[in-house]
Amino acid sequence: MSQKVRAKKVLGQHFLNDLNIARRIADTVSGQEVGNPAYADLPILEIGPGMGVLTQFLLESGREIKAVEIDTESVEYLHKTMPQLNVLEADFLTLDLRDIFSGRHFALIGNYPYNISSQIFFKILDYKDIIPVAAGMLQREVAQRLCSPPGSKAYGILSVLLQAWYDCEYLFTVNENVFTPPPKVKSGVIRIVRNSRSTLGVDEKKFKTVVKTAFGQRRKTLRNSLGPLIPAGSPLLQDEILKKRPEQLSVEEFIEITRIITSDGERTTSDK
Repeated sequence: MSQKVRAKKVLGQHFLNDLNIARRIADTVSGQEVGNPAYADLPILEIGPGMGVLTQFLLESGREIKAVEIDTESVEYLHKTMPQLNVLEADFLTLDLRDIFSGRHFALIGNYPYNISSQIFFKILDYKDIIPVAAGMLQREVAQRLCSPPGSKAYGILSVLLQAWYDCEYLFTVNENVFTPPPKVKSGVIRIVRNSRSTLGVDEKKFKTVVKTAFGQRRKTLRNSLGPLIPAGSPLLQDEILKKRPEQLSVEEFIEITRIITSDGERTTSDK
């Protein structure tokens, strides 16, 4: 595919030019690849199609495909080269995703702009009830962070929040030389699939607060970072778990800490 759209640094654009890699990425949301035949017919929303290198293979699937693109030049190019594609000229981060496919479940995919990739996954969490599977390419460092297990230095806020609801898999690495212009870092392709969890059993906002507060001072022990959130007299203050640092805790441990802080706070309030 000839170069027809200028890559814009402000939009974090790096156009993939390797068709084999594009096909591999497109296949990451097929029912066979995901391991769940129920996902085989889900409509697909692609973020940032650019010149359609990934889109062309998605269209081959026969599934309902829509794309959201913020770059007017790309939108015009896609209208000319892929008139069958439904392109929404918009900023993905501002869209109400329930409007895209009339509230139906859908798969999300894209060669995500590096400068908003973390924000994209935070948004996925806001719509986790209608996005059972998402995949795509992003900066390798961020991709590894999302899929990192407890105990890893890369494990952080988004790792915990995402893995509370999704099974995350790092699929493969993509080198710099297959992009125009080439980025200064390698890229990674990941896939996330909704797990069986239907509820955390605790208030989600409180859970997010606990996780963000803990990692806000990740070099400190939980006793120091979470201290302001723990009610005075709480048995949690004597628990050995507070000697750990946030990257050592599993999702389940963060949920349990949230449950204790919440219940002890309610007890303290009722005692007054």
